[in-house]
Amino acid sequence: MDMRKPRILVVEDNFMSKTLVREILEMNDYEVLEADRGTDALKIATVEKPDLILMDINLPGMDGVTAARVIKSNADGKDIPILALTASAMKGDEEKIIAQGFDGYIAKPVDMKELLKKLSDNLPAMA
Repeated sequence: MDMRKPRILVVEDNFMSKTLVREILEMNDYEVLEADRGTDALKIATVEKPDLILMDINLPGMDGVTAARVIKSNADGKDIPILALTASAMKGDEEKIIAQGFDGYIAKPVDMKELLKKLSDNLPAMA
């Protein structure tokens, strides 16, 4: 049986944040796809069909909320879990983010244990 690595699309325009997340994912046997902008995320999500998307909210051009909404409205993307990556970690922010169509939320700076737990909670079982 072919056991492929889960593919995670990281949409993040901050180099340091993206590097940290990529290193955590690669150390834990995930395949990483990357985008710097919401518009690039749409293309990659459509073509590559990642198993999960980590989406920054504040992106240049199309923001992460809009990009997530567009991906979820597309037949190919409606079942892809999208977790918000955001520095907005105030009380009530998580509820607002979930209400905007995200499947979950990870506060920055990223905590490795929290990130890995959220991934395992949200990734579809790999066949």
